[in-house]
Amino acid sequence: MAPMLGVRLDFAPFLLSPSSSPPSSTLRVRPSPSPAPTAGARFHAPRAATATAVSIKPAAATPLSADRTAVRLGIASKGRMSDLTRDLLKSCQLTVIQSNPRQYIADIPQMPNLEVWLQRPTDIVRKLCSGDLDLGIVGYDIISEIGQGNDDLVIIHDALDFGHCRLSLAVPKEGIFQNINTLEELVNMPQWTEERPMRVVTGFGYVGAKFLKEKGFKHVSFLSGDGALESYPAMGMADVIVDLVSSGTTLRENNLKEIEGGVILESQAALVASRKSLNRREGALEISHEMLERLEAHLTASGKIMVTANMRGNSAEEVAERVLKQPSLCGLQGPTISPVYCSLDGNVAVDYYAINIVVPQKSLYKSIQQLRSIGGSGVLVSKLTYIFNEETPRWRQLLSELGM
Repeated sequence: MAPMLGVRLDFAPFLLSPSSSPPSSTLRVRPSPSPAPTAGARFHAPRAATATAVSIKPAAATPLSADRTAVRLGIASKGRMSDLTRDLLKSCQLTVIQSNPRQYIADIPQMPNLEVWLQRPTDIVRKLCSGDLDLGIVGYDIISEIGQGNDDLVIIHDALDFGHCRLSLAVPKEGIFQNINTLEELVNMPQWTEERPMRVVTGFGYVGAKFLKEKGFKHVSFLSGDGALESYPAMGMADVIVDLVSSGTTLRENNLKEIEGGVILESQAALVASRKSLNRREGALEISHEMLERLEAHLTASGKIMVTANMRGNSAEEVAERVLKQPSLCGLQGPTISPVYCSLDGNVAVDYYAINIVVPQKSLYKSIQQLRSIGGSGVLVSKLTYIFNEETPRWRQLLSELGM
């Protein structure tokens, strides 16, 4: 069973006042003298186990370390996230080489001034905030929860196309929640009072509390859990859960359901950086640019294929007209058509034209059928690795974000 946070969280200045200013960077955590609710406090956690005061705050901004020149990239040290990150980098010709599997540092030979540090995802974000890492590949959910809106975190690429999930609120299917199917119905349930708040178990206390406050919840208590959260409602320890969901199968098998409006955020892997590093660490901006270009080119090409076919025609324009009438044959900007030269009675002649188009892999068979219908033959299919377009909009957006 996941441990419970044995302290009372003072969310009052952050979550209760409708006219309060944005929260400061410090969230106070104070011990609970008794299990009874504190007057005036609407968001509570379980009774404190000790009388020690704890201060929780985002990592303080620190100057850039002067004793290192290498740029540091943090990636997940193990698990599926680690495997998928390495696979993506390898597909971009950025293979991570780890000489000793027990060490936490690795290299990418194509980028000699880049160190790769293998870390837990939560530590990647913390070390970006502290300046000990310059770049990181980690889920957007972790960036949101651990980063807590830190202005120094800059997302370079927000959609690396793996690690897809959503942070969602789920309730039991039966009992008092049987007819609760929307977030509005949940917030308006009469059961939630200061003496009997709605109990939420989650590993995303910051994001979860912020979301519920914005949606109008007034009486909520939080339990901190980091595994098997689906068991808490069934054991009577919590009313609802806020957890990561991919397919939803685990929720359904544990008699829980998501409700309309209960998705807190959509998440996938992202490339994130320290703003200070990009502005001040020598080589950080250049390495970020190269990584972004490689990632964009590979992701753009993902799921697309090159189709080449020959077609008889009187001119390139006449062939192009036939091709453009087919909805699956337009390519990126249009088909590329070039003459196929052959020898006819001792002379060079053009009787065929070669057509090159890029099509989605899932539309391959339909594209081939349409090519045949207009006289295409000798169809060749090639897998694409990269598609480099004009300067990526994400790069221009990053420079604008940095004030460059």
